[in-house]
Amino acid sequence: MPSITEPTGNKPMPYNNLRKGRFSQTGTTYHITTVTLGRIPHFSDLDTGRKVVRELKTLQTQGKAETLCYVLMPDHLHWLMRLHNGSLAEAMHQFKGRSARAVGHALWQPNYHDHAVREDEDLRSMARYIVANPLRAGLVKRIGDHPLWDAVWLDDTLSG
Repeated sequence: MPSITEPTGNKPMPYNNLRKGRFSQTGTTYHITTVTLGRIPHFSDLDTGRKVVRELKTLQTQGKAETLCYVLMPDHLHWLMRLHNGSLAEAMHQFKGRSARAVGHALWQPNYHDHAVREDEDLRSMARYIVANPLRAGLVKRIGDHPLWDAVWLDDTLSG
């Protein structure tokens, strides 16, 4: 059975364990984390990262998922999204496949971590936490210096 590494890099987990209890529902907001194959830092290359971001936007244009915020780190993606059409598995399959085709090679580990956001969770606080990942990782001194992120609450994310 293949294993993948948690985004924190702490421990391998069996591939199928990520799917246990997975349920998706349209209208639900999810925090998704997905990691590159071999944790290769493909997105250190800005052009590659932009191609991946374009595929997030394509899902939104097609009405499948609304992106609330994302940050593309060198070897993984954090994505806060609201599912609008189809299943979460379908949306992720389309995103991963299209982004890999856009850059011309395999990109992603086969699975992903998802967290269904509860109604009592503060989406803006969650978005602030997500987009601050490059700061915590020491990649930038200011959030605005990282080129591969966005949030629907852009002004609020930066100021409050």
